[in-house]
Amino acid sequence: MALNDYDALLVLSFGGPEGEDEVIPFLENVTRGRGIPRERLAAVGEHYFHFGGVSPINAQNRELIANIEAELSARGIDLPVYFGNRNWHPFAEDTAKQVLDDGHRNVLVFATSAWGGYSACRQYDEDIQRIREITPEITYTKLWQFYGHPVFIELVAEGLRAAVDNADGQTRVLFTAHSVPSAADENAGGPTDRHLYSRQVEEAAKLVAKHAGVEDYELVWQSRSGNPATPWLEPDVVDRAHELKREGMEHLICVPIGFITDHMEVVWDLDTELRQACEEMGVTLERTQTVGLEPEFAGMVVDLAQAVATQVKPETLSTVTVQGCTVNGAPCKEGCCAPVKRPQRSRG
Repeated sequence: MALNDYDALLVLSFGGPEGEDEVIPFLENVTRGRGIPRERLAAVGEHYFHFGGVSPINAQNRELIANIEAELSARGIDLPVYFGNRNWHPFAEDTAKQVLDDGHRNVLVFATSAWGGYSACRQYDEDIQRIREITPEITYTKLWQFYGHPVFIELVAEGLRAAVDNADGQTRVLFTAHSVPSAADENAGGPTDRHLYSRQVEEAAKLVAKHAGVEDYELVWQSRSGNPATPWLEPDVVDRAHELKREGMEHLICVPIGFITDHMEVVWDLDTELRQACEEMGVTLERTQTVGLEPEFAGMVVDLAQAVATQVKPETLSTVTVQGCTVNGAPCKEGCCAPVKRPQRSRG
């Protein structure tokens, strides 16, 4: 089978508001069924209102899609690319109907997450299952996870090398990714592959540090939400920054390895909250760039698609489980990242 045997590629993402009146309905979609109080939603909403109610994520995904289209064109591959979200417009359901109306029946899906675990992987499988139910004529095949792909690792390492070269004084490198509840991480990967999410992030950080020639680094977590009594992956990036200041650290390099673009968790939690904390402590901070809008990243996406088309497992530098190539949202293996039962969300 060749890549041209597929009809289309769907870029499946999280979604984000693009106006102040969309912020709270969007957050209600994201958190529905999780018991997060409305005052917490209002507090998180302030992060979006700080930027006029606009999350950068949709614009960044459109730029990523343009890069993928350019890469496909350069390789002489005729494969239309579509864009759908879980939590806001364009909703994946609407996009799936458009794909069907356009006559496509065999569709690849690129989820904008590198990782395993429920939120980072299995929830995208649920998205695919949901759109398959409304477009049963279409077969959807999800691409492999890419956290250990040599292109991804090298792109992140390039930014880290440049930051290290610019560093002066006592410096610590902090790799950061989105925290999740400890129980969810325990279940990630199922009974035989526990803590898959955190192990993959640890593995990616180790690979990037090795490629960048960095020996002294740490993995921290960010963007925790929900019930404060629930244990989450720690340490928090801001808490650890305060500890490092007390230990005499003068300069921090933050590598947002858990995110492929500069969306809200990056521009608020790192570029706003973390930066403000560092300024107040007298610690200098350099945050490396995310890599999802680099042309090479788009080339990696097309490589992943071609690997599926030719039934070849894609490249990885990792020794930890790499999952993917799931058809119609079927789980990678029995018991993997068991879903949480939640009420049907509104589409506001």
